[in-house]
Amino acid sequence: MKSMSFRLFLTLLAVALWSVAAFAQTSPAPVSVAAQSTASAARQTTSPPAATNDKPKTTAANGQQSSTSDDESVATIRKTVNEVNVVFTVTDKHGRYVKDLKKDDFKVIDDSKPADEVKDFRNQTDLPLQVGLLVDASNSVRDRFKFEQESAIEFLNQTIRPKYDTAFVVGFDVTPEVTQDFTDNTESLSRGVRLLRPGGGTAMFDALYYACRDKLLKAPRSGPLRRAIILLSDGEDNQSHVTREESIEMAQRAEVIVYTISTNISGMKGKGDKVLERIADATGGRAFFPFQIRDVANAFAEIQDELRSQYAVSYKPADFRTDGRYRTIEIVASDHKNLHVRSRRGYFAPAQ
Repeated sequence: MKSMSFRLFLTLLAVALWSVAAFAQTSPAPVSVAAQSTASAARQTTSPPAATNDKPKTTAANGQQSSTSDDESVATIRKTVNEVNVVFTVTDKHGRYVKDLKKDDFKVIDDSKPADEVKDFRNQTDLPLQVGLLVDASNSVRDRFKFEQESAIEFLNQTIRPKYDTAFVVGFDVTPEVTQDFTDNTESLSRGVRLLRPGGGTAMFDALYYACRDKLLKAPRSGPLRRAIILLSDGEDNQSHVTREESIEMAQRAEVIVYTISTNISGMKGKGDKVLERIADATGGRAFFPFQIRDVANAFAEIQDELRSQYAVSYKPADFRTDGRYRTIEIVASDHKNLHVRSRRGYFAPAQ
């Protein structure tokens, strides 16, 4: 009898212990104040940051911000997206630069319609420069390569102002090679030019595409500036993966003016020279054809003069849409019979 009572006692005790264990597993564990604070801090750290001006299209498309600060951010983004900045040059009928125009001396036509509003207009002789020097280092330019190097070095020494302008040097044959990255140090830029060695095929379109997309488009900018590329080549491309028009489109997206200097010494314009003209014309630059070696330095001097003789306008287009479409630009001087305006031909609107 005592044995049965003892076994019953053990059975009841086992059941009681099992019930306590089951209850402990299903009941929520208590959380300390310190643990709650840590969890809260983790949630704040891992939550996505507020939208910034770096990604205006995402912010504008979502349209889900509710706070006052976010509303102000959206307003700023829309203002930025709806304004177009254009740098242009004006010359008289003798080819001399006209540097004293006022806001009322011209009008802006965007996509065949007058601009809604000119927000800003200024003479940009002192605007900071971001310059890329692209030098054809293929076999086809061996004959006067050394002289062109020295002319390029002189141009950089005269143009790049320390602590204000920056430049980089790229040599290309089959592939582009950066021999000096962005710097304001003219001695470093000179070394970068002297490191260039001719040899190989020619992939000019690839080099231009690379310089615009991977260098200038990604370069930091804290305010208005001018972006330019000086391209020395004979214009004969036989190795590129991108087309001429694709390289031009990338230059337009990066808001780059391209100045081309032909290395053709035949004394007459060839097929490559026409390619160089097309690139310069589409981006608002100029094409130079220095058939004599001594004229190369003159071409660099003219580019330097032009970079110090430009205007910049910021305007609001009419009927603007964020559809990613290419829109044309035409700047017309009031005295259009005697003045010639040169600027980039258009731009790509942002896409939603």
